[in-house]
Amino acid sequence: MKRVDVAIVGGGPAGTAAARAAAEEGADALLVEKGVPRADREELGPDSTDAAGMLDYWVDIMGIPFEEIPDHVVLQELDRTEFLGPENSCVMEDTGIESSYDGFGFTFHRARMDDWMRDRAERAGAAYRVGVGVTDVTTDLTGAPSHTLHLSDGEDVEADYLVLADGPQRQVTMRALDRFSPEDRPISEVVAPNEANHIAYQEYREFPEELFEPNSLKFWWGIMPGETAYPWIFPNDGTTARVGLTMPIGMNLEDVDNPEEYDLLRPDDDAIPRPAEYIERLLDRQFGDEYDLADFPLVRNRGKSKGTETYPISSTRPIDSPTAANIAVAGGAMGTTSAFHEGGYHVAVRTGKIAGELAGKGRLDPYNDRWKDAIGEEIVRNVTFADIVADYGPRDWDKAFSAASDILAGEGEGRLLKYKLSSGLTGAKIVTKYKTTKRKFRNGKYVQFEESEYTV
Repeated sequence: MKRVDVAIVGGGPAGTAAARAAAEEGADALLVEKGVPRADREELGPDSTDAAGMLDYWVDIMGIPFEEIPDHVVLQELDRTEFLGPENSCVMEDTGIESSYDGFGFTFHRARMDDWMRDRAERAGAAYRVGVGVTDVTTDLTGAPSHTLHLSDGEDVEADYLVLADGPQRQVTMRALDRFSPEDRPISEVVAPNEANHIAYQEYREFPEELFEPNSLKFWWGIMPGETAYPWIFPNDGTTARVGLTMPIGMNLEDVDNPEEYDLLRPDDDAIPRPAEYIERLLDRQFGDEYDLADFPLVRNRGKSKGTETYPISSTRPIDSPTAANIAVAGGAMGTTSAFHEGGYHVAVRTGKIAGELAGKGRLDPYNDRWKDAIGEEIVRNVTFADIVADYGPRDWDKAFSAASDILAGEGEGRLLKYKLSSGLTGAKIVTKYKTTKRKFRNGKYVQFEESEYTV
């Protein structure tokens, strides 16, 4: 049986960051990634599907200086984000949070970023097994905890420390952690993908040059139903943009109040539209007076398959890890991307790095405190906004964006609050609503499964 110091499950941003950090500590680190094919990658790799945008202060949360990221990874440097409601809108040109990155943000090529992260991990000494899945994990708690990874090719790998970074699908994470969670509240129910995730879909489309905006992210709120459901346009290279959306899994039209208020629904709809239909309706809504769908052709050699990709996004609150069992969960597997979908790459990298570093040193016990210190403020901000807007309809978004334009923004969160908003109330009441809601998540209360609940 092969034996290593640290085994990592999953080759996305959290896993690669963990592998590199563990190897840098001198540990024998092995990363196992089942691998998926993509049109924009020659070999198997992680499921690198993401809207892939990075704001200024996220660079510091991620912990990788912008100067180190290769030019071929960065697609466009940004100067704003536009939030558009059915009638009203607002523009964010400054997050208001201090950052080492001199700019608003950038978009990047997710597959190239993941491959570069893997290269860094391998150069640090981490080993990779790609194309092989983990079918199960067994943990031996007699004496010092150890773990046996059962691989799909029949091989077993034993490890002292285990980092679970298998993304929002959490198939290995749920099997491994259910053994340490109460029977009446197993982890597989707390973070079940069909309950704790949204589904995202995006298409790579060529835009007419006069319509392509290379420096702006665009999000539409209140034009499609569903909690934190929204479409977007992100600029890629040239005049190619990713046009996508996110929505809850398993939505039914019968559950939608006032469907006639949503611009992307039609009176003759008998079900929630398919994601591709939503994209076509968005393009028609925005540009249909002068352009046809044929003016936005699919770029079929991009993305996962023929210019399109579908992927899950974690839309829950994070869980702690059973560190007494020498296990750390990182990135999307632990639920670091909130229901407000602030983007997860930066927090995945940071949590993976912390997990790998501590596992490489042979002491995981500080992990749950360390990741909270590193990303806790970001998580609180995200779950607070998600809580506030959970029941918003089209009129609520319009009221919020109208009020946003009139609020005097302060420093830090105040400026973010001005734009990302919030509440159907106006002015100071919006700020009060934010502060009151945020108070619920103080002192780590955003964690939905605490370390003390594990039976280790």
